[in-house]
Amino acid sequence: MKTYIVGNWKLNFNVGESSIYLHKLQKKIPICRNVEVVIAPSTIALQPLSLQIDRHKMKLAAQNAFYRDYGAFTGETSFTQLRGVVDYCIIGHSERRYIFDEDDKMIEKKVAAAVRNKITPILCIGETESERAFGETADVIRDQLLGGLRDVSEEDIDKVIIAYEPVWAISSTKAAKYASPYDVADAIKLIRSTIEELYDKKVAEELPVLFGGSVNPSNAGGYLTVPGVNGLLMGGSSLILSEFVDIIDIAKRVKS
Repeated sequence: MKTYIVGNWKLNFNVGESSIYLHKLQKKIPICRNVEVVIAPSTIALQPLSLQIDRHKMKLAAQNAFYRDYGAFTGETSFTQLRGVVDYCIIGHSERRYIFDEDDKMIEKKVAAAVRNKITPILCIGETESERAFGETADVIRDQLLGGLRDVSEEDIDKVIIAYEPVWAISSTKAAKYASPYDVADAIKLIRSTIEELYDKKVAEELPVLFGGSVNPSNAGGYLTVPGVNGLLMGGSSLILSEFVDIIDIAKRVKS
């Protein structure tokens, strides 16, 4: 199974800055069949970067898209419009859930639209600090998985990637807020057991599951060696060229 290293640039870099960063990144990393490097720039940079990117070295992801294919939806970009431009789309990120009030029904439609348009959804799930404190982690993970995958058939589930991003560990600056490998291992087991209930054991074993939550070069190796973790989704470290390259190199060493 591939290891996925996904960099979510969020609301950073204009088109020119994105192009310069991509140029430098492509010079730093070789082709590696077992590690899939994915970058998710802002929507405005996707089309020009799609002409620049070396798809043998890395792939493009959208940070968001609308679930309707076309129509009177001012300001939106559809999965249909992104088809052929990106290979992946991040869906259900905590910032979309908690800042933009996207609920499971909206996320369910987006996942289905991505699959329909042959774009791999990276479905983000994870509990907040208060949910964790009240012992609701298992319920949140199950509910978000059930909601996001409701319209995904057994024939299409192999076109989906899950990313566990505990909200309380995203952008952490204090060591106490970092998710330990034990925390991650427990969540991954729960995710895979829930997938087995929804589909079957083979799907649960083979579905790629990523971890995201204040990933950096010092902890990336530890997370990548957690049983059942197939890659990393990161924000801040993907914006710093040296750190992103280091994490890609770590993933290659762990994979080998």
